Amino acid sequence: MTNRSWRTRYGFYFLAVGSAFGLGNLWRFPYVVGENGGGAFVLLYIFLALTLGLPMLIAEMMLGRLTRQSVVMATRKVSLTSGKDFKFLSALPVILSLVVLSYYSVISGWVLHFIMQFVLSLFGSTQIGSSSMVLLLKNGGLQFGLASVHLLITLIVVVKGVQNGLEKWIGWTMPFFAFLVVFLIWKSTSLSTTDDVLRFLFYPDFSKLTLFSLNHAVGHVLFTLSVGFGTMVTFGSYVREDQHVPTAGLRVSLFDSIVSLGSLFIIFPLVFKASNRTITDPALMFDVLPQFFIEMKGGLLFGLAFFVCLYLAALNASMGLLETVVSNILDIFNKKINRNQAGWATGALALLLTLLPSLSGSFFREARLGEKGLIELIDSILINGFLPLVALGLSYIFFKGVSLKDKERLFVDKERFVSYSMFPQWIFALRWFAPSIIILGWLLHLFGLLKIIWQND
Repeated sequence: MTNRSWRTRYGFYFLAVGSAFGLGNLWRFPYVVGENGGGAFVLLYIFLALTLGLPMLIAEMMLGRLTRQSVVMATRKVSLTSGKDFKFLSALPVILSLVVLSYYSVISGWVLHFIMQFVLSLFGSTQIGSSSMVLLLKNGGLQFGLASVHLLITLIVVVKGVQNGLEKWIGWTMPFFAFLVVFLIWKSTSLSTTDDVLRFLFYPDFSKLTLFSLNHAVGHVLFTLSVGFGTMVTFGSYVREDQHVPTAGLRVSLFDSIVSLGSLFIIFPLVFKASNRTITDPALMFDVLPQFFIEMKGGLLFGLAFFVCLYLAALNASMGLLETVVSNILDIFNKKINRNQAGWATGALALLLTLLPSLSGSFFREARLGEKGLIELIDSILINGFLPLVALGLSYIFFKGVSLKDKERLFVDKERFVSYSMFPQWIFALRWFAPSIIILGWLLHLFGLLKIIWQND
């Protein structure tokens, strides 16, 4: 068990939170909130994070904790013990993790690009212009190169293993990361636009919600908590014997919700100040914020700090996705290949898959659906389409494959009476609430698409 556990319980928390608080919070969440009208969507997100995301997160962690395996072998194990065949579902989270890692690496490459731009600007070698993002999107080769660098950095950390790679890296970076987040929130909320931002984010106007909003909220809750990728099954398999899984899951969910709101306080005051409009475009943050930074006093250092913070978030989440794929390969081949071989093979495949999103603004720039470009389409299809269904499949595997006795044993802490009262609520959420909300979100999304098609005809 030494190689399959964290040295300390904080190692688990740091990586679980780091995986959750990636570009999903700092890059994706603000523009999804902007698309869905602000305050009402924020309330919907927080509600679903605690009533849907948390129960499913606990279930995935328990599946790993019970079997001490990553998602593929964990699924096979509960298939054998329960007499039910879930094997056809086992590979879906791993495939999804690999595909998301590929396009996520391209977005992470954008962040690397602006880090280099700010560093060069500090030394007077270049100057960041308003067209920096436009030029980057048109340069598919540069995007592919940056994605390659990001994947290489991620790979170097992951191949070192849980204790020597992931836990050690997170232990060094998380304090710095937390400091940057707090500093950026303080700096952003000191701007004159803060009142407008507070009104937009916390004055719920439910008329601004659309037929797509429920599905968008579900998809983003699952994405930011890393539910449905098998990541939390993998992390759960590393959980120490003395850790109470529901408590760990609750802490991760609460912290993730807090930093999700914090990300809005970082992004929206700056964007309101820089562009006087909300974020509705995935590339808008990269368009307006660098220009804003260079126009403010000390803006080069502030901008560099912001993009370093953003990159640390992206790297943490990428490590979680890559570790999911690598750990499953190691479990499947059972010592026939080592971590180094599994890591490099996975990295090579992920790099190959980055070709499509890397060329989205150049070779595939005409591939659009309405106002959405290829990157947006890939993100929407994966996160709003496939992820909720894959997460629902994992929840089904856990609910049907794990006995009620094992569920209760892992959930109930004899020293905490509240865990006894929460156990039936958790079971209800897994059995009825989560599936109903996911299916309803899907149906509303489908109806919304049909309505758009009908109106266009």
